[in-house]
Amino acid sequence: MGRIPHRQQSGDRPELHAPAPASRWAMLAVLCASLLLVAMDATILNVALPSLIDHMEPSPMEQLWIVDLYGLVLGGLLITCGAIGDRFGRKRLFIAGFVLFGLASVVAATAHTPTQLIAGRALLGVGGAMVMPSTLSLIRNIFTDDRERTMAIGIWAAVAGAGAAIGPLVGGQLVEAFGWSAAFWLNVPVVVVTVIAGLWLLPEYRAPQHGRLDWFSAVLSVLGVVALAWGIKHVAKGNPAVLDWVILVASAVLLGLFAYRQSRSADPLLDVWLFRNRAFTAAALATLLAMLAIGAALFLISLWLQYIHGYSPSQAGVRTLPAAIATLLGSLSTPWLMERVGVRVLMGFGLGALAVGFVVLAAIPNTTYPLVAMILACLGIGDGLAITTAAAILVSAVPAERAGQAGAVEETNYELGIGLGVALLGSIHGRLFTGHMTGLPLEGADLEDARGSVGGAAYVAHHIGGTTGDEVLRIAQHAYDSALTTTSWISAGLVGTVAVLTVVLVPRGFKATAAH
Repeated sequence: MGRIPHRQQSGDRPELHAPAPASRWAMLAVLCASLLLVAMDATILNVALPSLIDHMEPSPMEQLWIVDLYGLVLGGLLITCGAIGDRFGRKRLFIAGFVLFGLASVVAATAHTPTQLIAGRALLGVGGAMVMPSTLSLIRNIFTDDRERTMAIGIWAAVAGAGAAIGPLVGGQLVEAFGWSAAFWLNVPVVVVTVIAGLWLLPEYRAPQHGRLDWFSAVLSVLGVVALAWGIKHVAKGNPAVLDWVILVASAVLLGLFAYRQSRSADPLLDVWLFRNRAFTAAALATLLAMLAIGAALFLISLWLQYIHGYSPSQAGVRTLPAAIATLLGSLSTPWLMERVGVRVLMGFGLGALAVGFVVLAAIPNTTYPLVAMILACLGIGDGLAITTAAAILVSAVPAERAGQAGAVEETNYELGIGLGVALLGSIHGRLFTGHMTGLPLEGADLEDARGSVGGAAYVAHHIGGTTGDEVLRIAQHAYDSALTTTSWISAGLVGTVAVLTVVLVPRGFKATAAH
């Protein structure tokens, strides 16, 4: 394993005493309640988007920012927040972040313009970034027994995966009953109850180091991730400006400088030497690329269910349940399977299940819902098995005082994967959709709206009605399916590549046991 700098100062003492057995699982329940909410917010707008579009009429680019800015901001801040929690207290950061999450939910729920909603989603990302590293790092501290910790991580991953998968279901029910803003009002009472329980139940943990936080490096990491997301989004949408390429190159420079500073620091925000551990690197790559593909798929399938097949938000949400159920089963079975088949085989099998789902989606034209249900189950199984195994590897690879770093790496890749998936594959899908929207019996503003997005095509078709409207819908359905086929092949290639890398990088017989 890579070098882990450690500096113990006189009078410093790590607060790493394991709590009583009965209270450990109560603490886990509090952490999982917060995680469920943060995970749901990554996908809850997938089914609320059509209602939101009708109400606010955001542009296609504003729609993408509304959906994926949350995950990109969250992913950009996780490394910094993990380091802050290690130094100043993980419980303290957890509580402060969840309070901010509740306040940001009010900002988003009361939005009357796309700009305010985007700002609310950005604040939600900041709050989520403060919460998520604390959940996984506190689990590392609370559960000192390898077997118990693996089970706790399995439950944690099940909640994270199921939260992302049931977000569309919960969102659909709320949107249909109360409007799109209910997707954010839901957060407020859960935040209040969880903060009270967290103040009462959770112990405080902090690392023994008290070195000064490298704020310059923190700024480099945030700007680097945001610039990367911006560059990928604008290059992928087609016809990028020179500025877009400059920002993309700048992101590589910023992230490279960040990695260089961390490699020379005695007390880094992120110990980049950890990536010399082949299993650690494989787990990080698997999380990033798998969630990139899954995030885009859930987003595109939600739109497919509503716009192409005309399901209501709640009906579309119910039809995403196979993913949630499969994720839950996969995550909860991972600790048992890891002991029997090993980390390498299990993570490879989970990634293989994901690849199969995307190949089926790409290879079979005229997709029907039963086929989509099977695909969602493959995505859920792959998510549950691969991501839970990867989390166990990452958390076990570092000592308890560096648990915030492991949590930050896992969750950065998880959330950034979802955000970049929507930004990159969503933009590619949108560009392909526009390219396939030919032969439309429209002109002027109607033609521009219909070619801009599937939501615009559905709006124009219903507004015009008659045989012309039916023809617009038929062309839009064909264009959407054709674009989905291409993006599915890309996703299958990404996941298949990381599956091969996992087999190559993870040593035979590797076990996810704690670092000491």
